[in-house]
Amino acid sequence: MRLAALLLASTAVLGPAAAFAADPQAAASPASPSIAPSVTPVIEQAPPAQDPEVIEGRTRPGRQPTYPNEIIQTNPGAVYAPPPDAFPIDHIPVPDRWRLAADLALVKPHRFDPYNQNTLKGDRPLKGTTDWFLELNGISDTVIAPTSIPSPISSQSTDRPGANDAFGRTESIAIHQTFIAGLALIKGGSTAFKPPDFEFVLSVAFNFNYTTAPERRILNVNPTYGLSRSDGFIGLQEAFVEKHLRNVSDRYDFDSVRVGIQPFNADFRGFLFQDDNLGVRFFGDRDGNRWQYNLAFFARLDKEANSGLNDLTVPLRKDYILIGNLYRQDFPIPGFTSQVTVAYNFNREGSDVVFNSNGFPVIPAIIGNDRARDYDVVYLGYNADGHIGRFNLTASSYLALGQDRNNIFTNKPADIRAWFVAAEPSYDIDWLRIRLSGLYASGNHNPRGHTETGFDAILENPQFAGADTSYFISQSLPFVGGGAVGLNGPNGLLLDLRSSKDEGQSNFNNPGTALVGIGADADVLPQLRISADVNHIWFADTAVIEALRQQGSISNDLGWDYSISTIWRPRMTQNVVFRLSGAIFQPDSGFNNLLTSVGRDQAYYSVLFNTVLTF
Repeated sequence: MRLAALLLASTAVLGPAAAFAADPQAAASPASPSIAPSVTPVIEQAPPAQDPEVIEGRTRPGRQPTYPNEIIQTNPGAVYAPPPDAFPIDHIPVPDRWRLAADLALVKPHRFDPYNQNTLKGDRPLKGTTDWFLELNGISDTVIAPTSIPSPISSQSTDRPGANDAFGRTESIAIHQTFIAGLALIKGGSTAFKPPDFEFVLSVAFNFNYTTAPERRILNVNPTYGLSRSDGFIGLQEAFVEKHLRNVSDRYDFDSVRVGIQPFNADFRGFLFQDDNLGVRFFGDRDGNRWQYNLAFFARLDKEANSGLNDLTVPLRKDYILIGNLYRQDFPIPGFTSQVTVAYNFNREGSDVVFNSNGFPVIPAIIGNDRARDYDVVYLGYNADGHIGRFNLTASSYLALGQDRNNIFTNKPADIRAWFVAAEPSYDIDWLRIRLSGLYASGNHNPRGHTETGFDAILENPQFAGADTSYFISQSLPFVGGGAVGLNGPNGLLLDLRSSKDEGQSNFNNPGTALVGIGADADVLPQLRISADVNHIWFADTAVIEALRQQGSISNDLGWDYSISTIWRPRMTQNVVFRLSGAIFQPDSGFNNLLTSVGRDQAYYSVLFNTVLTF
């Protein structure tokens, strides 16, 4: 319908010129009206075509009539000249899409309307240019998260002198408000068909957070600090330049380079490395986009402790990542994309001592011999994502090989030999998707040996098994009695005993993780999705935590995680999204051995309310 209206409007403005089928000579006349002098279509005559006349599939004997002259079309006012065969010979070329809409008054842009043509959203060139575009973006992200979690207490910090248990009250709340403002300045035409020639991107985030804690020395190392904290921070999340180096085919297969603070995800589900970091990245594709590649180097930025944003006020970390991956679409079967990854993480923070803004040590982790480490580790990975009919599958696997210069138990170097595998098969039934989740990260069965077999990632942000709606994934469980570390990190799956997921070092002397779960996603309305997950979590091996706690017979069974989430998009777009989720964690014997007193067994909860507004 929109195309028909467009053609009718074109005819109304152009008059006889648009209806050349009725009068081809008039269409070619220079006296015909035009839209504007700068975009007047020029239609030239070619020599008459001499073809046999065909009537009802047969050639009439003895007749070779002359057909109307072939139309040779040009458009000198266009930003890009059309290729020779861009239009059928029985159509008239029209001006470029943004000028056509404006000149014919078919679209009335509004600066706050991101859907119709809007210069602020890159739909039209900037004034006075033909191929420079501006995109402005704004995001408001609000998170309110009440939760209960085992909270350690000590005699010098408790508010209740009569309390002599190892754990105190459990309830807390975290409120985060983040505003993100970004812009992209792009040189080039329609990026739906070819990469931009040049792009500059800048994104700044402001975060305000308010947190309460049930006990002292949770929010700050100083026991006199109190039970609540308010904080704000501004971080530079993106600042990069992208340059198109070359096209290598007529289908716009290309090579490009991007330099600066930029987002990067090493695999489909964020298992290995997902972050906004400082680096240089070469990327492109081949064979009509069937092959895609990345080759990148990152020098990691430090993170502000309470917001998680990039902190440029401190020096770069001595933690470096060289990573390359290769994607192949429709391999090994149509509908599947396969990816191979090689990543080299070399860390030289063995002589550093770092405390975060709350006074807690992050390097070294206060665990084992309390020493920081240098390490080199190479990750070899294969990832797959795709479907066979209604069956879907996402799978990931990694092998970690390298050397740790300081085993936290022996003070000697140790080889790293660890592995990881995860898979999520699912099946679609109309508006319902049923999912199974399985994950195994190897643990270290001999912490005082010369080989570390506990798998750890560089910086994980897993979209798996319920993601941050899950209690286990969203919360950081404390490891009481073995040092100021967590069993896992916030928004993390791995039980890796790190001081901080964002600021600490990887640790390959850990108990490992096993998870099995089932879930479902139901699109009950175009605006409403309901998801539910049930997961069971185990330690892969408890030898490390038994050695650190000097406690035998710790069970592998950590507990059950039940969660449900609703996502509501009232306008059926991603511009206004509300999310409400709740989760309950039912501890099993391994959790009780570590995080509760004898005879105490209770369920813990987390609630997440999230509002995202996007322009």
